[in-house]
Amino acid sequence: MLTNLTFGFIGGGNLATALIGGLIARGVPRASIRVADPYAPARERLAQEQGVKAVAEPDAELAASDVIVMAVKPQQFREAAAQLLPQLQTAGGRALVISVAAGIRLQDMQRWLGGHARVVRSMPNTPALTGKGMTGLTAPAGLSAEDRAVATAVAEAVGQCLWFDGDAQMDAVTAMSGSGPAYVFYVLEAMEKAAVELGLTAAQGRQLAVETFRGAAALAAQSSEPVSTLRERVTSKGGTTHAALTVLEQAGVGDAFVRAVHAAAARGAEMGEEFGRQG
Repeated sequence: MLTNLTFGFIGGGNLATALIGGLIARGVPRASIRVADPYAPARERLAQEQGVKAVAEPDAELAASDVIVMAVKPQQFREAAAQLLPQLQTAGGRALVISVAAGIRLQDMQRWLGGHARVVRSMPNTPALTGKGMTGLTAPAGLSAEDRAVATAVAEAVGQCLWFDGDAQMDAVTAMSGSGPAYVFYVLEAMEKAAVELGLTAAQGRQLAVETFRGAAALAAQSSEPVSTLRERVTSKGGTTHAALTVLEQAGVGDAFVRAVHAAAARGAEMGEEFGRQG
């Protein structure tokens, strides 16, 4: 499906680079990918490492792409859309536009792109850099099945994806998987610190923690049982795991994590409101 399409990227940062690499790995010709980024070192890196054409700003050729990925920061989205819009209209406005910017709502995307109907809001996460990303997607109700299939294939170039119903659910997706890697890194940091305090080296602590996360996640992924059941199987009454979990429960760590995810979701909704008022 992807190999016969052309792709334009607005923004050439890490996430764009991951998506470009994923597309190339799935057979998309390098000549079919064009990137616009105002930062010269980013353009040079993309040309050297990915072998794709990189330009300073959106041009007619990029706007004529079958798929355009808006890979800019949320606060830059409106300006980037304003730059793209004239070129998009000149090209006939036929592109499927996919946003990877947190907090940018579908209605605002469409408004800033002159009422463009073929839009998808997506929220990948940083493990996309290793091909293990998790992406949430949503789109206007009228988006065709073909466009949804293309957006799915783009997301799957860097991992797995799920479709959701509207912007409100995407705020939850952003809080769960978009911000989620930071929660994992936060726990890894704490485990590494504990390892050092217990007489291990930082390198030993990191390997023990990372591989434990990797293995536990793989076990949860292949099991149909609730994660609570998997946790209980590791926890013998009066044993070491029980001692550790008792401390976590007494400190309210579980409830704190739930509140943290709620806070991230609320901030995502606030960002949508803030950016949506820009014009």
